[in-house]
Amino acid sequence: MSIEIILLALSPIFVAFIIYEFVKHRNRYDIKDSLTNTALALMHQGSDAIALLLLMPFFYWLHQFAIFDITLSLTTVFIAFLLQDFLYYWFHKASHHIHWLWAAHVVHHSSTKMNFSTAFRQSLMYPIAGMWIFWLPMIIIGFDPNTVFTVVALNLAFQFFVHTEIVYKLGWIEKVFNTPSHHRVHHSVNKAYLDKNFAGVLIIWDKLFGTYVEENSETNGSCRYGIIGQIKSNNPFVISFHQWLYMFKTAGKAQGFKAKLRVLFTYPTSSEKKSIELDKAA
Repeated sequence: MSIEIILLALSPIFVAFIIYEFVKHRNRYDIKDSLTNTALALMHQGSDAIALLLLMPFFYWLHQFAIFDITLSLTTVFIAFLLQDFLYYWFHKASHHIHWLWAAHVVHHSSTKMNFSTAFRQSLMYPIAGMWIFWLPMIIIGFDPNTVFTVVALNLAFQFFVHTEIVYKLGWIEKVFNTPSHHRVHHSVNKAYLDKNFAGVLIIWDKLFGTYVEENSETNGSCRYGIIGQIKSNNPFVISFHQWLYMFKTAGKAQGFKAKLRVLFTYPTSSEKKSIELDKAA
């Protein structure tokens, strides 16, 4: 349960940052949007806690077949941090390129605001989508499951601080770490910025694998946030399930088994990213 404990322990810091940003930059907030973010965060934490409770026996069963017997030290913790951040990059990229994963991840992108509370906007469906599968290589290599999920929690905690517009550029830090500037690009629906900057903590993965775009490359910093075909709802259940409903309905209409699989497990095209709005217009 390390993820929930760590994030709960850090929650006063998160709330303090939100209050500061709200007081100093009220125009960057919409109360209904932020309350929705909070409700989604609570739903997400609940589903994560249940998933870990159910899956931890499996993780420890798998750990008995580990390739190496890794003991904790400064070196192994650093390696765990690097490996988990590397795997997070691929999870995040997959979440934009595989419809099944996008159905969960779309929740995080559905706000048209970019403030600290946006970091709370998470999906309760991540365990169903299979986010945890991406951490299995660490367990198989030899990292204890509790160590793995502690590193995951710290990675996610770091990402809270990149959800803001009040921080512009951070000098040399921009070259190595994910920053608010990099993450604004990621949340933008500007054509030049779509499906870019998947970093968790380190931006070096995007630079290595060709998914890095610097803010201001074409838009002079004018990012538009949200998703293609915005659903325009503050109902946390609509936000959580609209893409799943659309995906399964589209798969049901597809002719043939292979066509149905393509809907579920290939790139969510622009029409699919429009989600329920496309369906309403039909």
